[in-house]
Amino acid sequence: MKTRAVRLYNENDLRLEEFELPEITDEEILVEVISDSVCMSTYKAAILGKNHKRVPQDVDVHPIIVGHEFAGNIVKVGEKLKGQFKEGNKFALQPALNYKGTMWSPGYSYRYFGGDATYNVIPREVMEIGCFLNYQGEAYYEASLAEPMSCIIGAFHASYHTSMGSYEHRMGIVEGGKMALLAAAGPMGLGAIDYALHADRRPSLLVVTDVDEEKLSRARTIFTEQEAKKCGVELLFVNTKDVEDVPAKLRSLTGDTGFDDVFVFTPIKPVVEQGDQILGRDGCLNFFAGPTDPKFGAHLNLYNVHYGSTHIMGTTGGNTEDLLESLKLTEEKKINPAVMVTHIGGLDAVAETVLNLPHIPGGKKLIYTHINMELTAIEDFAKLGVNNTHFACLADIVANNKGLWCAEAERYLLEKWRAK
Repeated sequence: MKTRAVRLYNENDLRLEEFELPEITDEEILVEVISDSVCMSTYKAAILGKNHKRVPQDVDVHPIIVGHEFAGNIVKVGEKLKGQFKEGNKFALQPALNYKGTMWSPGYSYRYFGGDATYNVIPREVMEIGCFLNYQGEAYYEASLAEPMSCIIGAFHASYHTSMGSYEHRMGIVEGGKMALLAAAGPMGLGAIDYALHADRRPSLLVVTDVDEEKLSRARTIFTEQEAKKCGVELLFVNTKDVEDVPAKLRSLTGDTGFDDVFVFTPIKPVVEQGDQILGRDGCLNFFAGPTDPKFGAHLNLYNVHYGSTHIMGTTGGNTEDLLESLKLTEEKKINPAVMVTHIGGLDAVAETVLNLPHIPGGKKLIYTHINMELTAIEDFAKLGVNNTHFACLADIVANNKGLWCAEAERYLLEKWRAK
């Protein structure tokens, strides 16, 4: 079976190539990849090459397929797995394998296993630890986006709180508490807003900050204060760009008690320090955004750690239970991962997209691996539709869905671009 895939050879060296996949063993599965959403973590692997913890040292000789937020169809099942998986079914994937303590993961470490490809071989260990999942949902992109949503869900579950005189850590955000999402008008922040509003455990106050008014405006359109109130949440958006004393401004929104749960969505020192300064007693700060600088640091108030029981933590990725929760909430229409997506593209757009990701505005970039399509902003569909019938049709579809990508748009794209 031949596959087309984007492979990493070393720092800043991504190549779209066609090559032969090996025959699967009795304990492997051959899959067709349909969609993959591009993660900032892939950019970090692409610019670091061998210096990335998950990338093998021989990547220049044995390149790896990039991409880890993917979904598709099961093509061929190894003999020993036929009772668990059926050819023709859809699949979803939890890429955070943590197999026997290793950091190996699809999109970083495997020669034949990654999201930016037309076909993949799923290795034995993925099924062994239950990270390859049968998927019953309608849209492939929702399964792709279940991975980034699982990272958000995992972060919410990993927050913890304590009581004076007790050594018990109560896991999860404070129900009915005060929450701040800092630098959160980007794709992961939008996913966090969605989850905070619609999960079973919710804050009573949710403050979302950013310095980009265009992003904040889009967030306000997607998540209105009226909708939040129906969920029992007071939702406030704050542009901190011209605020002289950001911590004081944010603390004032809590009656100066501070926040129970704070999530920081950018690896910028002043923002991390703002998060620390707005914590209330027993407040939990999750440094969610992973830095590329191994020496990255910030000034934290250890007096408050001692006397105010504040605590700092970080999470990277979710587990399989988190991913299953994401799929369940999506299928129940409680959350909509499409709020994260702002661009659509084909396999030919991956290399340029990944290497330039920090400089491309908007949210998630969603790739459909069986088409050739320049990375295109959803908001540009109507303009491009003047001279292109396909874009005109897609523009009409998303316009009827609050400007968001959706299952109908995916079906149209796959049918028309495949036939083109």
